[in-house]
Amino acid sequence: MSKAALSFLILAIMAIAVDQLLPVSMDSLGTVVKIAAGVFASLFLAALFVGRRIKFDPVLRQVKP
Repeated sequence: MSKAALSFLILAIMAIAVDQLLPVSMDSLGTVVKIAAGVFASLFLAALFVGRRIKFDPVLRQVKP
């Protein structure tokens, strides 16, 4: 896992924790925090896909009989 993916994962978990700890009377801030958690989770998934290294050998190797 890349450093960016780990950072976005931590931020998403922190946003979810803040949303759970907010009082019910702060609905507007709760909505903002839920949106932030969704954005961080999406960025986490994007960082996982980008950070994945796919090895591709452009030379096609054939077995000679």
